[in-house]
Amino acid sequence: MTDAEEFLLYEGCMIGQRLPYLEKSARLVFEKLELKPKDAAFGCCPDPIGIQCSDYTSWLSLGARNLTLAEAEGKDIVSLCNGCTQTLTVVNHELKHSESKRNKINRILKEVGREFKGSINVSHFLTYLLEEVGVEAIKAKITKPLTGLKVACHTGCHYMRPVEIMQSEEDHENPQNLRKVVAATGATIIDYEEEHLCCGYAIMNAEEDVSLRRLQKKLDSAINAGAEIFCVICPSCFSQMDFNQRSLKKKFEKDYDIPIFYLTELLALAMGYTYDEIELKMHSQKPKLIKERFEGGAA
Repeated sequence: MTDAEEFLLYEGCMIGQRLPYLEKSARLVFEKLELKPKDAAFGCCPDPIGIQCSDYTSWLSLGARNLTLAEAEGKDIVSLCNGCTQTLTVVNHELKHSESKRNKINRILKEVGREFKGSINVSHFLTYLLEEVGVEAIKAKITKPLTGLKVACHTGCHYMRPVEIMQSEEDHENPQNLRKVVAATGATIIDYEEEHLCCGYAIMNAEEDVSLRRLQKKLDSAINAGAEIFCVICPSCFSQMDFNQRSLKKKFEKDYDIPIFYLTELLALAMGYTYDEIELKMHSQKPKLIKERFEGGAA
């Protein structure tokens, strides 16, 4: 690991407004790894599906405005969200490689005193940890290995797609990055048939029944394979998988209670932070096994 440079932390709307405890765990992990996140007056990324499909120009403009904030400070962006990473990366790519789009968006940005130059990069926090910190440096900070904890990994759709722009080093048909970092905590990674299945979040508002059936299929696959918890890297996936287990119970009359962890929460635990310090009580599906197995008490 080389000396870390400062970067601008992009937590996104869902984490910033609905899941602040995920941001807390990320900041604790960054501090332990001696990383240097800074804040900026970012706005919505915006949404890589809904906004892009309904108003492409607004999508480019809002994304570009966020990028210009980082350009003004000469610092790259590290995002805590799959969707935000996709939007900011794709907007950055589109405007860097299309003079006509860049000129059009800059005419709009000029009205608010900004200009896109294409001088910074965007990374997902998982990619940043692997490329700028490294697995061995992460392992060196592990003080409470999660030995014996059986984890099902869920990378999510937007982390790798579109593949020609996003993660060129990651195999989108068989992603390994999340597995590499989870393994560093000492946990056991469970193979399950539906690891690469979408969680269903994106279609919840349009097709709730389809969304819940997809979620059920994914959870059943991991549970039947022996998983005790899920680990995710996207707040939308976290929200779908944590909050909607109650909806599954109502719809299918079957209990679901598998805890969902953000990667930074899992890392924070393995780095010595407690159940209470990372506010695991805020989860819908309470990870009682963490309290009982690794802290010797009841949640």
